Amino acid sequence: MAFLDYVIKRMALFVLVIIGVVTVTFLLSHVIPADPVGAILGENAPPELVKRTERLLGLDLPLHQQYIRYVKGMLYWDFGIALRTQNPVSQDLKTYFPATLELVILSMLIAITCGIGVGILSAVKRNKLPDNISRIFSLIGISMPAFWLGLLVILILYYHLSIIPPGGRLSPHISPPLTVTGLYTIDSLIAGELRTFLDALYHLLGPGLVLGWIQTAYICRVTRSSMLEVFNEEYIRTARVKGLKERIVIFRHAFKNAAIPVITMVGISFGYLLEGSVLTETVFGYPGLGRYSVNSFLSLDLNAVVGSVTLIAMCYALSNLVVDLLYGYLDPRVKY
Repeated sequence: MAFLDYVIKRMALFVLVIIGVVTVTFLLSHVIPADPVGAILGENAPPELVKRTERLLGLDLPLHQQYIRYVKGMLYWDFGIALRTQNPVSQDLKTYFPATLELVILSMLIAITCGIGVGILSAVKRNKLPDNISRIFSLIGISMPAFWLGLLVILILYYHLSIIPPGGRLSPHISPPLTVTGLYTIDSLIAGELRTFLDALYHLLGPGLVLGWIQTAYICRVTRSSMLEVFNEEYIRTARVKGLKERIVIFRHAFKNAAIPVITMVGISFGYLLEGSVLTETVFGYPGLGRYSVNSFLSLDLNAVVGSVTLIAMCYALSNLVVDLLYGYLDPRVKY
């Protein structure tokens, strides 16, 4: 019962966070010195047409009425029409978000696998060569901006070595698979199209490595420090005195108790990847939500910007909720 109460409270906080994000984003979109009507019609549009367009978009209403109208539309997942694409924003989000989600999932798999593995190895081999190499690796990943790392990867892996493709989700000669989830890798496997699956994975390689490396560095450092702290506990010494194999001591006793900070970092990393994909997708020419948001912002398409920010905020808050619920499974000391 306590667990159910905790879930209800967290869901209530989830709703409050979304309301806060929507309110702040709405206010910022009206504070920015931009003219969306001018962006649509041009600077030399007739005054009558400008007034008619403002009335059509609801921009002639008082600010509080615009906010009420906007919130009512959001209840039906209606962010209005994207000025740049002339499509409903919800339709554009449905088109571009699966591409970003696919990229984030691959990056998370890289970050979790490499980050935890290297972090454990670094803790076990403390102050030895593997530990020193991993710390240099982590320092570079944390210090290097995503856009600079992306340009470096393009220069080396694409321009000089021709290992990664120039951009996009698929090669021009390959047709997209039948849409089921919107994720090309999964949809191609469902359709049994191995060639499409490999090509989609190939196009994810460049941006996936960039985003994955950055988060690998963070997860590696957190895993190392958490493991070193656990290694000093009495129960670890007891397990070793009992004659248990070192592998069992490391993974069954040490890592399970050191996993709480790691899980927290993984949850934060998921939200950061959604945010960090904005620059990475732009650099690699990857047609995801991040690149869509940048193009919408540059063209003063405020409806599309607000819709993108709201969707990313919901995913971020949802990932934090999942992390909180995992705490109780991994650590029996956590009480709800």
